[in-house]
Amino acid sequence: MVKISEEFIFRLKTICDITSVVSNYLELKFSGKNKKCCCPFHSEKTPSFVVFEETDSFYCFGCGIGGDVITFIEKIENLEYIEAVKFLCKMAGVPFPEEEVDDLKAKKKEKILKINKLAARFFFENLKKSEGIQGLKYLVQKRGIKKNTIIKYGLGVALNSWNSLKDHLKDCGYTYEEMEEANLIVKSKNGGFYDKFRNRIIFPIIDLKGDVVGFGGRSLDENFGPKYLNSSDTLVFKKSFGVYSLNFAKNSMLNEFLLCEGYFDVLTLYQNGFDSAIATLGTSLTKEQARLLKRNKKDIVLAYDMDMPGKMAAKRASLVFEEIGIKVKVLNFNGAKDPDEFVKKYGVLKFKLAVENAITYEKLQFKALDEKYDLNDTDQKRRYIDEFCRIISREKDSLKKEIEITKICQRLSLDKFILLNHVRHLASRQKKMATKKFNKDLIYNIRKKNIKGENLPIKVIKAQEGVLRFLYYNPDRIDLVKNVIDENFFNIKWHKDLYCFLIKSVEQKRNLDLYIFHEVLDESHFGEFSRIINSNIFKGNILSELDDYLKILKEFKEQKLSVLDMTPKELEEKRQEKAKLKR
Repeated sequence: MVKISEEFIFRLKTICDITSVVSNYLELKFSGKNKKCCCPFHSEKTPSFVVFEETDSFYCFGCGIGGDVITFIEKIENLEYIEAVKFLCKMAGVPFPEEEVDDLKAKKKEKILKINKLAARFFFENLKKSEGIQGLKYLVQKRGIKKNTIIKYGLGVALNSWNSLKDHLKDCGYTYEEMEEANLIVKSKNGGFYDKFRNRIIFPIIDLKGDVVGFGGRSLDENFGPKYLNSSDTLVFKKSFGVYSLNFAKNSMLNEFLLCEGYFDVLTLYQNGFDSAIATLGTSLTKEQARLLKRNKKDIVLAYDMDMPGKMAAKRASLVFEEIGIKVKVLNFNGAKDPDEFVKKYGVLKFKLAVENAITYEKLQFKALDEKYDLNDTDQKRRYIDEFCRIISREKDSLKKEIEITKICQRLSLDKFILLNHVRHLASRQKKMATKKFNKDLIYNIRKKNIKGENLPIKVIKAQEGVLRFLYYNPDRIDLVKNVIDENFFNIKWHKDLYCFLIKSVEQKRNLDLYIFHEVLDESHFGEFSRIINSNIFKGNILSELDDYLKILKEFKEQKLSVLDMTPKELEEKRQEKAKLKR
């Protein structure tokens, strides 16, 4: 945890009140005494993101994300805690107290970045060695990568060795544990260590600040391991957030990002004048990556491979961008499998023309329908119309939707109102299915994961939450709880940890501002705690409520203890008795 004084954070949060900060990003509307809007962290049409001014916090009742103003900046700007505090300082015009920071995590991150920089230099220098000549030949002769491109992107080669990088970093004064934290070496079953990247072309992954945060590696031996290998997540690198070459592409004078699938697509496009080329890191596009690109305010053209997996990836990416409010275009060409091959085969001018003629994925689907179905056949015509309606039902722009429907009705001599009703029906059904899936996948995974399958009665969970809420708002009445129950009355681990933290913090006379709970709660539990403290606030007699909560927890504990004392025969009789009551 960052050792910035609690007094400073308190002052900062007083200046940066949560409503003002959130309003810079979202359009808030009054909902009773609180304010509400659609959540920026997941797709929804009905607002479930609530800002609670009384507690200076927020919570999304859809996806479970919540916290204070610092948490909000962490999430919306994709920043670590200390970086979010600095961001708010800059926003408020308040100097950041550098001398007060003593953060172990920050020091570890700094060390990893230094190790990564040394490793990148080592890989680059390997291209000049006799052992690395194979890598240089592969880049220059086989892939056509020019010397200035190699230098600009810091390309390199990992030697065909188990310990060349490990030994080099050891000579530089770093321990094996530090190298492992940077994910540059791997621990073997016998307890030794070996280089993660071996006999591979190396692509340093550089963030927007210019730091080397990770590496990608392309095998020089088709029979050796996976073709592509990327760094695993570390303190400085999250694959789901990374975009290759964005540090260069964001400064391009071109109006659009060319989002590719591969490193070599990016390099080839760059050295042919398309310096806005970027790529995801061997994974499907994530919402985090899409939001990062959205903030750079450029149009986006998907320059994916032209094979079936590439087309499926383009479809998924289009839907991800659509969810966060971006319409992207898709490159559509023939005669080459990917942009790298297309440029080399047909030249820069034809590729430029292909970019200019890029169309939305929706139109690409319409084009595919025309090629797929014979409209002179009644059955095929029906399937064509059905697929068209499924595609257009996802369109959020109602005017554009009506224009496309009018065009297809004129073309196929159809009744416009019948088709409109069919589209509305499909849109309604898709919305219900999406809501059902959202509830199942998101709500279940977040909420149920937090109680770790304890199979507790709802009233017991609510009682535990009620006691925690009481302690948060009534630290001066700690004895009313402490003299009746202890942490062993809490069956959910994070509830138990939170209870102990609350008791300890009150005894230390700490200010129970929401931000201090970063010390004990992870991201998902922090959000749930935000929900807890904003539920049932000051309703009715709080002392009476507390008595009810304590009674429920004591009865449940006694019941559990009595069950532990039962013989197997008694347990079976109890089970049968419960089964009869249910019938």
